[in-house]
Amino acid sequence: MSEYLQAERAQEWREVQRKTMKSKDRTAIPRVKMPEVDPEVRSHTYDEVNLGLTEALALEESHRCLDCVEPTCITGCPVEINIPKFIKNIERGNYLEAARTLKETSALPAVCGRVCPQERQCESQCFYKLKLKKESVAIGHLERFAADYERISGNISIPQTAPANGIKIAVVGSGPAGLAFAGDMVKLGYDVTVFEALHELGGVLRYGIPEFRLPNDIVDVEIDGLKKMGVKFETNCIIGKTISQEDLKEYGFSGIFVGSGAGLPNFMNIPGENLIGIMSCNEYLTRVNLMQAADPESDTPVYKGKKVAVIGGGNTAMDAVRTARRLGAEKAMIIYRRSEEEMPARLEEIKHAKEEGIDFFTLHNPIRYEGDERGRVQRMLLQRMQLGEPDQSGRRRPVAIEGDTLWLEVDEVIVSVGVSPNPLIPQTFSGMEVTAWGTIVVDSNTMQTADEMIFAGGDIVRGGATVILAMGDGRKAAKAMHAHLTHSL
Repeated sequence: MSEYLQAERAQEWREVQRKTMKSKDRTAIPRVKMPEVDPEVRSHTYDEVNLGLTEALALEESHRCLDCVEPTCITGCPVEINIPKFIKNIERGNYLEAARTLKETSALPAVCGRVCPQERQCESQCFYKLKLKKESVAIGHLERFAADYERISGNISIPQTAPANGIKIAVVGSGPAGLAFAGDMVKLGYDVTVFEALHELGGVLRYGIPEFRLPNDIVDVEIDGLKKMGVKFETNCIIGKTISQEDLKEYGFSGIFVGSGAGLPNFMNIPGENLIGIMSCNEYLTRVNLMQAADPESDTPVYKGKKVAVIGGGNTAMDAVRTARRLGAEKAMIIYRRSEEEMPARLEEIKHAKEEGIDFFTLHNPIRYEGDERGRVQRMLLQRMQLGEPDQSGRRRPVAIEGDTLWLEVDEVIVSVGVSPNPLIPQTFSGMEVTAWGTIVVDSNTMQTADEMIFAGGDIVRGGATVILAMGDGRKAAKAMHAHLTHSL
């Protein structure tokens, strides 16, 4: 990390670097590789796996950006970061200005630089990828570099806010949708209060993503920036129980944004699923990440299985199986009913899991669990699958191979087959429409619900998506709510 802070490094060094890079064809410069902790070391610790780019690596990568006349990378970003502008600031060595550029549209740049699937969003729209069929500019790595440089330097900028207008806005949930919404609204001069049901802020950023991927102190710094902008936070407050919809109106809130997420786990409803040692991925990660369950002295310890199977192929499943490895699992396995090519998890997460010794049972699906005399899961029956015709998602549908099964010994199973929206707000708030899946119905252009006072976004609307898509919803809702309130006044 010390390389970030070599601000006193001779200007001549930078000039040499620039001249060297300018002498080359930018498109011939290879994409840099993210430095990582050795797999054997990291699989036994919660230290962050990715170490971040050094200054030299960031400068080298920034020179690859072609500063396109029509930067399609911006259109691929749900929060519309001015990507060429922040990268060019890195190229000029103006790292703090790069961080300020990020904060113009993103409330959580250090978070997004770590966990967003840039390869499917901004980087997928990079000129290198679209036209040259080469590796895209490492936009996510550079975003993290700029945000981390600012944090480590101590020169953290706080975005300017408009004069206070006295209008009170309530935000339900402190996850990425709520934080992005709050950041944009406080910039516009609103009096914003975020209500969080748990005792720690951050929502899924805190309880759903392990520290080896997203350290808590990174989340703390981002939230602290929002506090300094004027956003207020109330923890241990369950909207719909502690405070009702009517209470919020009585307290003088003129608008409500619902970003309460999708914390209701799904199960497969197969025989033996209620055995001891089988739990949802939500419960497992929340207990470990938020409640220090890995500590044997914790008030809420978690069982540390030696033969752990995680059912699913998304990022959350990868987080869970890699957590199990760090908790001492001798055999940690991913069970996924499709092939690896269909896995929704980021390629980086699959790569890291394999490097850490995770076994992958693709084209397998659990159909039964059996337990020992104490009622603890002991083994699972797996159905071998093959891929058939594509389904509605565009992926080939997994089809059982009749009569082809095998038993696998396990002493802990973590189910990660999707989540459903938190049902509390839809059940306790009136005036909103809800789909058959429990998601709140909104106007996709404004994120406004059937109740013109209430807007919603993130997983409570999408039913489970990425951090950056939730943030995009929050920003869209803030813009629309501001327009609605301005028009109403």
